[in-house]
Amino acid sequence: MVEKSADNASRAWRKPKQARSLARVNRILDVAEAMFVRDGYAAATTKQIAAEAKVPIGSLYQFFPDKSAILQALAERYTDLLNAQLQQFDTEALLSLPLPEYVQRFNESIDQFFADNPGYRATFIEITTSMPETDEAMDRQLIQTFTRILPKLNDTLSKADCEAIAFVLVKSVGNLLWVASGQTPEFRQRLVRETQQLTLNYLQSYLPN
Repeated sequence: MVEKSADNASRAWRKPKQARSLARVNRILDVAEAMFVRDGYAAATTKQIAAEAKVPIGSLYQFFPDKSAILQALAERYTDLLNAQLQQFDTEALLSLPLPEYVQRFNESIDQFFADNPGYRATFIEITTSMPETDEAMDRQLIQTFTRILPKLNDTLSKADCEAIAFVLVKSVGNLLWVASGQTPEFRQRLVRETQQLTLNYLQSYLPN
């Protein structure tokens, strides 16, 4: 069987409704994630993923018509997890912190997310090159979350300001921390500190301390 390339548009994956099917899909995604980290996306095949997940290949194809559908499902899962992480900064306790501490906790939290989820890097390295429309859709979800948070930090900001600031945060700060996740531990920590300073300097022109 010829493995479909992620260069081709992926057919949509089918989201399961029953608990048993959901458990099977999550097992497939967990195995695929581990294989993408270990061997790289290009080297993995749906047949190998099914074998390691201990599911019949036909069951895999019930939910994922091709390998790129698995990649897209992983991207959606990671974006939901990262979005949930961002929403933790929409609490009264954190919103009341001084801006430098808020920024520090925010940057360290996102850096820790990348450390805890190495498959995120492996997934989005492929997504950014082969599925740019998916990458943009994921970013839009994160931008919307930031856009909702920013007025709570400064209620004088216009909607246009919030959208622009959120866009900059996701595209610059998010990408810097993502790139940092692939560096040596020492340089990674340096980049996290530099990103914190960059974020703080940028936000100080819009937000009260």
